[in-house]
Amino acid sequence: MSNGNNDAIAPNANRLLWAGFMAILAAGVGFGVRAGILDDWSAQFGFTQQQSGAITGFGLAGFGLVILFGALLADAIGYGKLMILAFLCHFIGGALCLGATPAYGDAHNQEAAYNLLKWGQIFFSIGNGLAEAVVNPLVATCFPKNRTHYLNILHAGWPAGLVLGSLANYFLDAKTGAAGHVSWEMQWSLFLVPVVLYGVMCLGQKFPKSEASTKGVGFGVMLAEFAAPLLLVLLFVHALLGYVELGTDSWIGQITGAIMASPANGTLLFVYTSALMFALRFVAGPIVHRISPLGLLLISAILGCVGLNLLSGANTVVACVVAATVYGCGKTFLWPTMLGVVSDRFPKGGAITIGAMGGVGMLSAGLLGGPGIGYKQDRFASEYLQEKSAPTYETYKASTPSKFLFFKEVTGLDGAKKAAVLEGAPATLTPQQVADKPLLTDANLVGGRMALKWTSLVPATMAAFYLLILLYFKSKGGYKAVHIEGAGETAREVA
Repeated sequence: MSNGNNDAIAPNANRLLWAGFMAILAAGVGFGVRAGILDDWSAQFGFTQQQSGAITGFGLAGFGLVILFGALLADAIGYGKLMILAFLCHFIGGALCLGATPAYGDAHNQEAAYNLLKWGQIFFSIGNGLAEAVVNPLVATCFPKNRTHYLNILHAGWPAGLVLGSLANYFLDAKTGAAGHVSWEMQWSLFLVPVVLYGVMCLGQKFPKSEASTKGVGFGVMLAEFAAPLLLVLLFVHALLGYVELGTDSWIGQITGAIMASPANGTLLFVYTSALMFALRFVAGPIVHRISPLGLLLISAILGCVGLNLLSGANTVVACVVAATVYGCGKTFLWPTMLGVVSDRFPKGGAITIGAMGGVGMLSAGLLGGPGIGYKQDRFASEYLQEKSAPTYETYKASTPSKFLFFKEVTGLDGAKKAAVLEGAPATLTPQQVADKPLLTDANLVGGRMALKWTSLVPATMAAFYLLILLYFKSKGGYKAVHIEGAGETAREVA
């Protein structure tokens, strides 16, 4: 990373960059902790995989909607005010989730617990969305000469947060905790630490406006950017990216933990791939200068597809590590580099175009990725168990069916019943549960493997689009960043 002296346009650009880093880190810590405590929620409140996936989906879908609306208002309201709102929403979201256990109570009110977790995740996602609606265009504005590089640095906060959140779960969880079990409520509260840090770092700071606002580009002209076919294609591809990256991240620790027969190893593997992402995102600049942003995106999508396929068939710890390394390298640069491409090619869109990208990606992850991958696990696990032992399936099936889009309705396995067998001490299991355990273990494993295998089709589709876009730019003389010349109605984008 350069020191920013030659790239930045504001004297406090580096401070704003690291404040944005902390805001995204807060989202990452919350996401990492939540991925680790999903099984706690399932076991305590009796949620199915689809219900758990829906809760994580609310934590992403709201994220996406708020990025979209926040981006529309960012230049008009001001970046600083939106960061204050983000700060408040993070605290409200934290408090609502902490109320789930008291609401569940002795009456086992699953609906009340579910609704509090749902709304807690919605407010958490609103805080995340408001922050991201600000920090993406903010960093693109502060460092106009090297946007992709600094956006990758900004988004290194995400895997850093995943590492911290996952390590917290590893040391504090009942199944893996070296420090003894600490309640999921305490673990969830940890994301508030970076929230306080980014709030302090934003105090008293002057926030610059986007290049489009500075040049007097009107709101209508900003919206007119969406008439460009290339931008519409990029939005569609980013929706696929949100599904595969964030949707998979919601489940990857649990799935690889099942593959390696160790929740602890699943958590550590997720920490490893997140740490790999964190380190690699600091070297995006030199890579982009050698192969262009589109070349980097193409290679990344191919690696993502290969990595997921390798993970779905891995049978040993070593195989899982190798597969996860390939997948981790694949997903590292996709999100921030896509934002960099849109910033490079559509500067007249201001905060709106880059916000639309983040919003569409998060909406896809929340509405499709989390629930969709949860549905796949429910479907393939239940089908396997029904085929192997219909009576066992009847014993452990959930009371509510799993639904996803137009796919057939299936009834997955009850999370609480399954956890009682898979996580229960041998001395506490009945003879029938001892007999059921291998079948439940295999069903869980099959569900996770098949979910990864089918999900690998998404980055394969992305790779095809990246190749077509790359060929398009090659026919036009190559990929070039553009900037705005002129002002107001005469403003135009020039390479």
